[in-house]
Amino acid sequence: MLTDFAPVRPGSVAASDPRPRAVVIGSGFGGLAAAVRLLARGYRVTVLEKLEQAGGRASVFRQDGFTFDAGPTIITLPFVFEELWALAGRKLSDDVTLKALTPFYKLMFADGSHFTCSGDEETARAEVRRLSPGDVEGYDRFLVESASIYKFAFEWLGQVPFNDISTMAQAVPGFVNHRADRSVFKLASKYFRDPRLRIAFSFHPLFIGGNPLRATALYALVSHLERTYGVHFAMGGTGALVTGLVSLIERMGGEVRLNAGVEKILVENGTATGVRLEDGETIKAAVVVSNADPATTYGTLLEGGRKRWSQRKLERMNYSMSLLVWYFGTRKRYEHVDHHTILLGPRYQELLTDIFDRKVLADDFSLYIYRPTASDPSLAPQGCDAFYALSPVPHLGADIDWTVMAEPYRQRIARALDQRMMPGFEKEVVTSKLFTPLDFRDRLSSPLGAAFSFEPTLLQSAWFRPHNRSEEARNLYLVGAGTHPGAGVPGVISSAKILDLLVPHGSTLR
Repeated sequence: MLTDFAPVRPGSVAASDPRPRAVVIGSGFGGLAAAVRLLARGYRVTVLEKLEQAGGRASVFRQDGFTFDAGPTIITLPFVFEELWALAGRKLSDDVTLKALTPFYKLMFADGSHFTCSGDEETARAEVRRLSPGDVEGYDRFLVESASIYKFAFEWLGQVPFNDISTMAQAVPGFVNHRADRSVFKLASKYFRDPRLRIAFSFHPLFIGGNPLRATALYALVSHLERTYGVHFAMGGTGALVTGLVSLIERMGGEVRLNAGVEKILVENGTATGVRLEDGETIKAAVVVSNADPATTYGTLLEGGRKRWSQRKLERMNYSMSLLVWYFGTRKRYEHVDHHTILLGPRYQELLTDIFDRKVLADDFSLYIYRPTASDPSLAPQGCDAFYALSPVPHLGADIDWTVMAEPYRQRIARALDQRMMPGFEKEVVTSKLFTPLDFRDRLSSPLGAAFSFEPTLLQSAWFRPHNRSEEARNLYLVGAGTHPGAGVPGVISSAKILDLLVPHGSTLR
């Protein structure tokens, strides 16, 4: 219960506290979830965040009376948050209101057709039938396989650490049975003949930085996940979950320190012993958890040499694409625009190849349009709407000068929105902000400006990904998008849950 914890004033961990200390680097969802779990396991916890606010990729922009979620917007597994609140003897609903969305999102194709994804099974089957009557049977079979993949890939694979090869050996039969070597697009193509439905049931890896043409078919679990648990929105925006988690940490006796960038993870005789901040302060700790990108953790923060994650190996990894995000607010509301819309360009496979392989800025693009004020008008001034338009783009390994190209690219996005969704909307825009791959690199410390760390391919998953328990130093642990099980809100929160299987209980270290 909450009373089991010794509360302290937020922003201060009492020096006399007998609990062993744990330091968490970074306050993204992975870091905040790790802090809650470490507190519940008997540690006094300090979360160190280099920015002026908590949240990392899930931070918030406020401008001219509008509130914009910087990154994650879709909540698909509420129970991963409910578990964290339960550790503090509270309910998620005590602090955060989740709203189930119906429909989940709409896909708008370049030919003018559309597909609306819904959790109601009959409505969903009717949508498939409307586009392609001959694909209804394939849809039913696809959902059966999606459910089977979910059971293996999320309920087992995503809940265990892969710190030794024996765990990988146990996973091999599941990889073989589910043809994990096959891409999610190939799996969708097996069940659907209509090219639009192949897109509708294969694009989801883009939400976690994956190329549907080579992301493992295990990511087909999303269809089952959505239909079983729904798609939700946190009232007040995703930032409400960040605020709730910070409050939870403080109630449990932990602290979240802002403007506290870490310069080095200190190592003595192969054991992480704490951190040194950019201002020179040293914090000793029995446990260090890094929510920083693994390439930053190993390439910049970790003191001393490295055995497995050398600079050469880090440079040879395949990184996810980046994003250009245009946040804007309008003086009027656009009630015909859904909460989530996927605006698809004329090309699919060819565009993905341009982004991930050729690394060129193509003339066409696909967009994710987020209109949170469809569900929560309080995120904008009265009578106004808040939006963001997100476009996958190559990471900074491409020869693209974003100081030159960002504004022309934004203008192209605006023209597409004007022509396909909101005619004349630009004259109604009253506030605007751009976030480019340079911001991912400079503000979020993401190598190459990759929005989701390492690309989630089969040979960069599970044992092949940086381990949750570091291979480089004892008492150092990793959470977040770049470690197992991967990016996405459920993935990074699950990475923190895995720590329960790895980190000794605090009482054993007293």
